[in-house]
Amino acid sequence: MRLSIASGVATGAVALALYPLFQGGAWFWSSLGAILVVTGVGMLAGHYTLPGWLAPPVQVLAVLLYLTAVFAGDEAWARVFPTWDSLDRLDELLTTGFADIQRFAAPVPDNAGIVLLTCGGVGLIAVLVDLLAARLRRAALTGLPLLALFTVPAAVIVEPISWPAFIIGALGYLGILVADGRERVGQWGRAVLVRRTSSFTATRPNPADTGPLRLSGRRIGFTAIALAVLLPALLPTLEPDPLFNFGVGNGRGGGGNSISIPNPMVNLRGQLSLPENSTVLTYQASDSTPRYLRMYSLDVFDGEQWTMSEPRGRPEDRTSEAPMPPPPGQGANVPVTPATVTVTVSPQVRRLSFLPLPYPVSRVTVAGDWRPDRDTLMVFSTRNTAGGLTYQALTAEPEATADRLKAAPSPATAIRDRYLTLPENLPEEIRQLALSETKQDASPYEQAIQLQEFFTKTGGFTYSLATQGHDGPALTDFLIRNRTGYCEQFAASMAVLARVLGIPSRVAIGYTGGSVTSEGWQVRTHDSHAWPELYFEGVGWLRFEPTPAGGAGQGSATVPSYTRPEVAPATSDEPSAAPSSAPDDSDSPTGAADDRRREQLDRDSGGALIPVDEGMPPAAKIGIGVAIALLVALIPALIRWQLRARRGRSYSRPVRGPGGEGSAVPDPTAVAPAAVREIRWEPAVTAAWAELDDALCDYGMSRQVSESPRALARRLAEQYVFEPEAAAALARIAAAVERMLYARTPGEIGTLREDMRTVRRALAATVTRGRRIRAVLLPPSTLLRARAMGGRVLDGFDRLENIRLRRPARKGA
Repeated sequence: MRLSIASGVATGAVALALYPLFQGGAWFWSSLGAILVVTGVGMLAGHYTLPGWLAPPVQVLAVLLYLTAVFAGDEAWARVFPTWDSLDRLDELLTTGFADIQRFAAPVPDNAGIVLLTCGGVGLIAVLVDLLAARLRRAALTGLPLLALFTVPAAVIVEPISWPAFIIGALGYLGILVADGRERVGQWGRAVLVRRTSSFTATRPNPADTGPLRLSGRRIGFTAIALAVLLPALLPTLEPDPLFNFGVGNGRGGGGNSISIPNPMVNLRGQLSLPENSTVLTYQASDSTPRYLRMYSLDVFDGEQWTMSEPRGRPEDRTSEAPMPPPPGQGANVPVTPATVTVTVSPQVRRLSFLPLPYPVSRVTVAGDWRPDRDTLMVFSTRNTAGGLTYQALTAEPEATADRLKAAPSPATAIRDRYLTLPENLPEEIRQLALSETKQDASPYEQAIQLQEFFTKTGGFTYSLATQGHDGPALTDFLIRNRTGYCEQFAASMAVLARVLGIPSRVAIGYTGGSVTSEGWQVRTHDSHAWPELYFEGVGWLRFEPTPAGGAGQGSATVPSYTRPEVAPATSDEPSAAPSSAPDDSDSPTGAADDRRREQLDRDSGGALIPVDEGMPPAAKIGIGVAIALLVALIPALIRWQLRARRGRSYSRPVRGPGGEGSAVPDPTAVAPAAVREIRWEPAVTAAWAELDDALCDYGMSRQVSESPRALARRLAEQYVFEPEAAAALARIAAAVERMLYARTPGEIGTLREDMRTVRRALAATVTRGRRIRAVLLPPSTLLRARAMGGRVLDGFDRLENIRLRRPARKGA
């Protein structure tokens, strides 16, 4: 009963690590009920001494009854016993749960389908843990299913699992080991406690104290925790660079001013897939014009994904002490339109170290230590977060006109070197696509518009959240084949194609202008967006919009006014907010009202989400996992093969012992025994004997410690009926070993290679095929040697317990 209770407690402790995956707590209480059911059945099975094989099926049946009562009680008989209707209901919930898991990003809502999946999975883990601990008495192996449960949040969420959750889970596992140790000690009888005092050593029986006998549990626990901590740090991640770690210089030479932010691309996918469209921020503009609000600027494309260079914030650039640095590339003679934007971030926003701001801004008024990066004008802080803040930004948007952009000179060398870099292995078909979709005699500005129209009009692209990610193969598949994706793919692809054409580009991550309200503009999680920024000398960085807008795309995305054909000069890169009752074309300057109508229609439609199917197919993941497992399983075989080859090289060379023909020692009687053992023939005989010993172990044959080599050879030949040739070869090996150990003048030794080969064939012929396969793939001799090495490592830690700090001896003692 003690082991069943410990198993339930350990499963519940590890299940606590799942909390970052859910928005509510219904999953925990339902899973706790399943754990209690499994634990109760296990206690009853132990109390009534049921057969070990009977308890797991009864526990699984009990979990099924529990799930029926909780999730399909209305269709069940007596609200507990399954019926066809209740089974159909469970199947329907399971199907819905699997679909919701693919649809939503963590934290997911705790709806019935997802909670059923979680509850059933935790219940099965509890059954497996109870089976290993209480039925099979293999408490150490319970770490495998518990670790499988623990790795679920580690594989799903971006942020690391908190230390309290890890400690609680580790303590649960150690609780199983302690309970198992006490159960074993209880079967031995009364423990004897040796208590040391300063004056005497007393020995007395103590039936309750098992301290001296808990060594095994501590050692196994230490090993499990060490592996749980070290292995994840050594294993490669499936997605490159899951975290951006940026060191922010403070100009003082001190350390500690660093920030760690989630991957902007991962955050973008998560926010677009969230079931609840929560408010992120609200803002008001002095000119009543909606604006995109940028947080991150990604400038590095490595062929797999877009990342950003390390931002730098100088002390003299603090927003509280100086205006913002000038926008890169924006000429002093370009007219600008000033406006003031007041932003209020929701208090529910957590760990946001970058301010959502329009681009460009000339001054930011905000409380705290916020600093801009001079190259990108991203504003960030190493000490403060944006949640709950209200701040003002003074914009200075250039008046971008078609004539001005067409006449833009070539970018500066520093801009070209940084923002035109592409990997050498970029597929040639992507380069050809950029050239085929644009006119070669057009200006960079005209080519940029042609790229935007390729994505929004002529290329046959469709907007969908069911994408395969943003790495290199997915980018090729998006551009060349399926042409279905969401803002991440559109922005990343246009930025890459622009660099192919020689237009400096980068990817911005932030929010669209949002939806209009009576008090200004409201930006919600589904307004998360990515867009490309292209550089034109004299004007600077300008946003483009390749993502389809309106009902067929992201509802709140808008096309900049300066990218519409035959556009008049505009005072902003955003469409006007003035309402218009007349119908207008999407390419007209009055398209702002239509944009807002389309985004409002998208809001009113409920923002139906398309299931997300990102990453490689499950079958491919399973295949890769199986291949890795097979490679790991072959490690003992490779070690055994290497050891056998090294020994074979030693005993394959013909050697001579002292006293043989050609010996370097003419008078063996004059050589000390110690010197005789240092002659070259000893390593060869030793290698042959060690290889024979390992071969016996691999084939499951015993060797008595008290047997002499000659007695062993005789017993094996008689017990397994060796052929005369094999028996003679084994006898020669045994004779060589005895001569090495005991003879003063061993004489001629010769090569033992053929004798070892003959003996190995004879040994293999006496065992089954399965034993021979195991001897090759999982040689027991190698496994025992690894176990012994691990034991020696743990013995070293165990010896630390014997260290005692002694008081210095008194003078005159």
